Parts: sequence; C-alpha cells; structure tokens
Amino acid sequence: MSIGDWGHLSVIVAFAAAVVSTLGYFMAARGRKLGEPDESWLRIGRGAFVVHGLAVLGVIVALFGIIHGHRYEYYYAWSHSSNHLPVHYMISCFWEGQEGSFLLWIFWHVVLGAFIMRGAKQWEAPVMSVFAFVQLFLVSMILGVMVGSLKVGSSPFILMKEFMPDLPVYKLNPDWVPQDGNGLNALLQNYWMVIHPPTLFLGFALTLVPFAYAIAGLWKGELTKWVQPALRWSLWGGAVLGIGTMMGAYWAYETLNFGGYWNWDPVENAVYIPWLVLVAGLHALVLWQRGRTGLRTAYALVVATFLLVLYATFLTRSGVLGNASVHSFTDLGLSGQLLLYLLAFLVLSIAMLAWRWRQIPVTDKELTMYHPELWVFIGATVLCLGAFQVFVTTSIPVYNALIGFFGVKSNLALPADQIAHYTKIQLWMGVFIALLSGVAQLMWWQKNDKESLSNTLAIPGILTLLLASLIILLVRNNGLQVPLPYIALLTTGLFGVLANAAMLLQLLRRRVRLSGGAVSHIGVALMLLGILASAGYSNIISRNTSGLLYSREFPDELNRDNVLLWRNQAAQMGPYKLTYTGQFYDVPGVPGYVNKELLFRTADEYKALARADIKQEDGKTYYKAGDTLEIRPEDTYYRVEYNDTTSGREFVLYPRAQVNQEMGGLLASPDVKLFWDHDIYSHVSSVPDPSKEKDWSEMQEQAVSLGDTLILNDYIAVFKGAEPAKNLAGLGLSKDDIAVQADVIVSGENGKQYHVHPIFVVKNGLVGRVPDEVEALGLRITFNNLDPATGKFTFGVSTTQKDYIILKAMEKPFINLLWSGTLLMTLGFGMAIWQRGRAPQATAGKPAARPVRQPQVVA
Repeated sequence: MSIGDWGHLSVIVAFAAAVVSTLGYFMAARGRKLGEPDESWLRIGRGAFVVHGLAVLGVIVALFGIIHGHRYEYYYAWSHSSNHLPVHYMISCFWEGQEGSFLLWIFWHVVLGAFIMRGAKQWEAPVMSVFAFVQLFLVSMILGVMVGSLKVGSSPFILMKEFMPDLPVYKLNPDWVPQDGNGLNALLQNYWMVIHPPTLFLGFALTLVPFAYAIAGLWKGELTKWVQPALRWSLWGGAVLGIGTMMGAYWAYETLNFGGYWNWDPVENAVYIPWLVLVAGLHALVLWQRGRTGLRTAYALVVATFLLVLYATFLTRSGVLGNASVHSFTDLGLSGQLLLYLLAFLVLSIAMLAWRWRQIPVTDKELTMYHPELWVFIGATVLCLGAFQVFVTTSIPVYNALIGFFGVKSNLALPADQIAHYTKIQLWMGVFIALLSGVAQLMWWQKNDKESLSNTLAIPGILTLLLASLIILLVRNNGLQVPLPYIALLTTGLFGVLANAAMLLQLLRRRVRLSGGAVSHIGVALMLLGILASAGYSNIISRNTSGLLYSREFPDELNRDNVLLWRNQAAQMGPYKLTYTGQFYDVPGVPGYVNKELLFRTADEYKALARADIKQEDGKTYYKAGDTLEIRPEDTYYRVEYNDTTSGREFVLYPRAQVNQEMGGLLASPDVKLFWDHDIYSHVSSVPDPSKEKDWSEMQEQAVSLGDTLILNDYIAVFKGAEPAKNLAGLGLSKDDIAVQADVIVSGENGKQYHVHPIFVVKNGLVGRVPDEVEALGLRITFNNLDPATGKFTFGVSTTQKDYIILKAMEKPFINLLWSGTLLMTLGFGMAIWQRGRAPQATAGKPAARPVRQPQVVA
C-alpha cells in the first residue's frame, strides 16, 4: 500500500469513526438527564472518537510525508512544494491548500475533543455529540470519493495523472513524475506563515466549544449551567483568535507592500467579524454570571460566532469572492458541500433556539444608567453593529451570486475605496468601545450613584482632557491636521487607558487580584491609539523632489512618492542620506545576506560558486573562494544604507523583491527599522527587470600590457595581471584545455574599487570568453584575446544603464502601541482565564456575588 493509499484510507476511517462517535454520543445522551448517560453508548462514542483522532493523525503523517519526501506524483505535493524549500516552509505547504487547512482545523477539534472528554464530566455526551457531528462534516471536505456522479470532498492524496489526465506527457509515459514541484507561494515564504495559520485555526476551533455547550444546554434543558464552562472556553477563543488575527496583520505589515497591516480584504474581514461577535458574546456571558441578565443575548451571540466561522469558510473557499480577495482559495468544486454544511448548522441552531426561547430565563431587574451591566450591554451591541457593517459589505459577492442564481444580473460592487468605506464606521466603533470600556470597568467594582460615579470619573476624565489637549497642540504645531473623528478617538482611547489603569490601582490598594478585563481593555485602547497614530499620520518620506519624471509608463503615485537610487550614489531623502550599495542573496548557514558580486551562478539556479572568501561581520569565514554553496535565488535583497543627517544615526535595511510575472510582476516585501516611537518602513517599487536582456552598447576594444590603464567611459581601470583560471566558474575544463583569468581593478564613484575577472578559454580547440560585469557602473569587460609574443591583452568594453532601484519609505509613528496593546490584550485574556479557573462560581439559581463584597470573583 502506497503512502497516498494509506492516507486516503485514514481519511475514510476518520469519517466513519466520526459517524459512529456522533451516533454513540447522541444515543448516550438521548432521553436522559444531564450527567446520567447510557454508559454502553458512551463507551462507543468515546472509543469511536479515539479511533477518529488516531486516523486524523495518520492522515497528517501521510500528507506531510508526501510533501517532505517530494512525492510529486501526488498533485498536492507538486502544487504546493518544491525541492529546495527548507523544512519550516514545508510545514507552511501543509496548510497552503484547502485540503491541508481543513485537516489543520480537524486536528485542532481532535485536540479540543480530547480535553472535553477528559474534563467535561456531566456535559461530555451532549457536547461531544455536537463535536463529532461537526467533525463528520469537516472530514467529508477531504473525503475525495464519488457517490454515483456526486463528488464528496477533495482528497489531498489524488495523483497528478488523475488530477490532470489530459497532460500530453501521460500519453507518452503513464508513469511520468515531475522532477520538481510548483513551489510555495512566494508571499507565504515567511516565518509568520508557519505559526499564523495554526493559531488562527485553533481560534476557529475554539469557537466550537461554547457553541457545543450552548446547543447541549438547549437540548438537555439546562439553560443556565452551560454558561460557566462556555465562558472559560470563550475566553480562550477570544485570546487565540485575537492573537491569530494580529499575527496575520503583522505578516501583512512585513511581507506585503501596501504600506500597512490591515487592508479590509474580504478574507481579513471574514476573521474579524466572528472575533467581534465572540468578544460581544463573552461579555454577554459575563453579564449573566454577574447580574443574571442577558442570557438570551449570550445564546444568540455564542451560536452566531460559530455560524460566522462557517460562513467565513464558505466565503473564502467556495470561489464566490472571485478576484475580490488576494487571500481566497480557488474553488475545488466544494461550494455546494460548504453551503450544505453552513445551512445544516444554521437550521439546527435556529430550531434549537426557537424550541427553548421562551424557557430561557430573563431578568425582571430594570437597568438604569448606574448599573454597569447596562454599559457592558451597550458595548456588546456596539461590537455587533461594527461586525454587521463589515458583514454587509463583505458579503456583496454573495448577494451577487445569489441573485445571479435566479437569472438576475446584479450591479452591486464592493466600494472602490474599501479602506475609507470601512474606516468611517469602524473608527466610531472604536470611539464608543474605548469610552464604554473605561466607564463600565470603573462602575463594575463599586456601588454606583450620582455622587460616587462623578467622583470615580473625575480624575481619569480630567487627566484625559489635559493629555488629549497637549497631544493635539503638539500635533498641530507640527503642521498636521486633527479632524474631529481623530480627536474623538484620541480622547476616548486615552480615557480607556487611564480609567482602566485607575481601576487597577484601586484594586492593588484593596489587595484584590487584578482584573484581567481591565488589562485587556487597556490593551485594546492602546491598539486603537496605535492604529490612529500609525495609519492616520503615516508619513511618506521618499517624495520625489528631483523634479524629474522617472517614467511616463509609471503611475503618478510611483513618480511622486518614490526616490530613485543609483548604485553607490548617495541621495537625500528627507532627513536621511540614502545609499543603495548592491544586491544580496540569502545563503543558508550564513547569517545575514551575501553580496551577489561574491557569487558566480551555475547551471543549477540554487547553487553558486564563491568568487572570494565569504565572511560576515563576526569575522568568521563561512566559505572559501571556489567553494560550492546553496543559495535561495527567488528573492533579491537590496541593501540600502540610511544615514540620519540630523542625529548621525545610521542603519541598514534590506527590502526584498522578485520579478514574478505569474503573480503580477514585481513582488516586493518591505524591511522595517524599529524605533520606540516610530518605524521606518521601506520597500522597492521598481527595479531593472532581470528577465530582460540588457541593452549593451557596441563593444570597444583596447589592447594593453600588464599594468596599463584602460579608459572605460567615465571610469578608469588598471590591468593588474592574468593567471591560469582554476575551475572557479564551473567551466568543466579537461587537462588539455586552457583558461586564463584577468584581474582588472575598476575605480568607480567615491573612490570605490571593483575587481573584475573576465576569462579567456580554449576548450576542445574552440575559443570561448566569459565576460564579467560591474552592475553598479553598467560595465561589462570581455577578455577577447592574448598575444604571448607581444605581451598584449585585448579587452572589450560594453556599457549599459547603471543599476538602480526606486524606493518608497514611510514613517509609521507610534505603531508599537498597536503591537504592545495586542500583547497586553492577550495577557488580560490569560489573566481572566487563570482567575476564572480559581474563583468560586455562582450556582445555577443564585447570582454571582458583587465584586465589591467578594473580591475574589472577577469580571
């Protein structure tokens, strides 16, 4: 049995075991009180889920085996990997495709299911029946079987000749196997893509747990007991999905070149929406535990969160987005199956809620403005309204597809300026969230009336107004505008930080355990301030001040907002003097990057010969001249020296780029210099196309003797000597062949010297020449002839345009507030999880004690 057959068999076993586990757990809980399952059926459900988990592990091992083993007879391995990928990028290959990402999601459900089986106790049977039912649907997505004429799922173990049977090569050789794969998407060859998808899919998987508890509570009529376990799992989900989303934002910031970290792409939105609703649902669960209010809201939001995750899956994998997103998967013919998956759980959820809706407890307590629960509820409502705005716009392609299904053409289109469209609403959502998080947190820990509330709000309110006024004055003194929405977000963001910090100080004075909620709220407020500063006041510092148009073919933005840098020629850019010093490659095993001039490329594009000793700043020699070394040629790193003429501070950046016509031309990724108060964000906007032949001038010959000077247009060179060439250039010389290597020293700008080594070859009785090029000067020197009788050496000199790059650079002020706020928000979630694991819990029929009287209970 081949590894592919083993993997496919494991998928079938995993599917069958999920069916049996669903049935076993369902029958164990059916018609019985919570905590009194049918033990025989329970054992069947457990055993089947264990078999399911082992089969899923078998699928994972088999799929990674075909990727790591370069088994290109399998379409998945061929389409996502290649021979020269390092192991950590092979891991990224695993979930680059639809089938692999489904498998990752399934794996996390297996892990979470194991925790539920171990710790859910009385809830195990009803909760795991939901879990196994979800697994049944997910595994069906990678089943890859035909039922009559109906295809169920897409198998990651399909063979190339089955996926593309019409390739002519298979008619000549049915057993043909490609020698190399198509490779991993260039933009995904980043370490964040090794950890971001698993984190994000763990967040998706965690939304299933509170959903399963909610459905189990409705099923068993235990309409309040489910809240306690669901709340802790919701905290885990909020933390992991939030950090996973921000990992994706940071990946975009350092990999893509649109100048930011969030582009309101539909796939980004599809993750953002359920996270907002999840956080709103989390607060609704807290409201029920605190004041026995908002349980219906909690049910609706917990259920909606999981359904929105399923909707996001449909949106990104059905092909409905088309060209609306750069992140979406191609349609593998699973759109109908995905829609069925979504509708099944939508109908189940609505039916269960409708069945028990009237029985769900509601409070008779009237909430006034002095009840913190009211402000928490309003905050949850604001989060949902923000999610709704993004949902409505992001779903426009779905509306068009739905209307088109009935034969009606729709003219709906996504906004031309999506960033402006979303920001004008989301900014105000941020304003209200920052304000409400501060007010509600201050009120949460005390009994409130007009006097006490005024006293509590006074100090953070006054400090907020003073600090906001000072910042606004400083910004305006720097010639920048501060529009009203910015003033509102700045003021409320500062209030969110100060109010929650004030409450933490009070808790410390009372010797009460710190509130995880307050810490998270400070993190969110800092994130909002970081977004305001870095996005609202991002400053392009690479303006074209030369008065020249780089090219009429370039868009206005490129001609206006970029600086032209000639190799080794300093140029002023704002307060910085920039020097582009050359092209570099990533060489495995060598820290940093290696100058391209030190490498001689061979017929194998992934190997090169060292033209000189390769040393780095640590003084260590990593390769000696003549050594063969591996390189990663996909990306070229452009070394740019920055010299701040005002402070004298110097640093070097290596923005990278590759010319990839299949992906739209130039793929450029920025390099970022981090400072405490800002980032310098730089990326290449244009380079000479390496795939095009250079336009060389007509060769000019010069005959010189040893030590003579050559005139090379604007430069001079000295012919230092010639010697028999060792096999440095991979010439494959035999003992009867002759090769002579010249050493020519060219003096360029600013006294910089270049060693040029053209080679004259006599091989198999035929004369050949290997020219050498100085890209920085646009020179090519060819060793044309040598005359032993006269001691004359003839060199040919050709010229072309000098090497250059066009660079865009921006300042991102106070962006560290965004990243530090993310970490603080996650820390707050973690604190809340830990505290709720230790704090006494309210009983089903009794409200949770007020924090003022029972400090150990935290919100």
